[in-house]
Amino acid sequence: MVLKPLSLLSALSLVVLAATGAPAHHGWSWAEGEQTELKGIIREISFAPPHPSLVVDAGGEIWQVDLANPGQTQRAGFVPGAAEVGDEVTVLGNRSRDPAEKLMKAVRITISGRNFDLYPDRIRD
Repeated sequence: MVLKPLSLLSALSLVVLAATGAPAHHGWSWAEGEQTELKGIIREISFAPPHPSLVVDAGGEIWQVDLANPGQTQRAGFVPGAAEVGDEVTVLGNRSRDPAEKLMKAVRITISGRNFDLYPDRIRD
C-alpha cells in the first residue's frame, strides 16, 4: 500500500495528536457544570486560533478566560475593537473543575453594558 502525501500528512498528524493529547481545555468536560460570574479588568485580549481568549484581573487574581472558536466569537459581535485592555468585564461561564486553576470558559461576556453571547444555548441566568 502506498500512501499519498496528503494521506501521509494526515496519518502523521493523528500520531502526533495521539502522542501529545489534545489540549484539555477544548470542549466542556474539564469545566464545572455550574456557571459562575467573574468581574474584573481585561489585561490581555487574543483573537488567535484555536479560540480567542481574555486575561482578566479579578481583584489581584489573574484568570484565563477562553471564548468560543473564532467564527462563533465573531458572530457574537466580539471582534477587534469591541473591547480594550483596561476595560471592565463581567464573564458568565464555567470554571475549571480544578479549584487551583484560574481558568474559565465564557458563555457570555459583558463590556460597558453590552452582552456578547458566545454560547446562547448554554446561558443560565
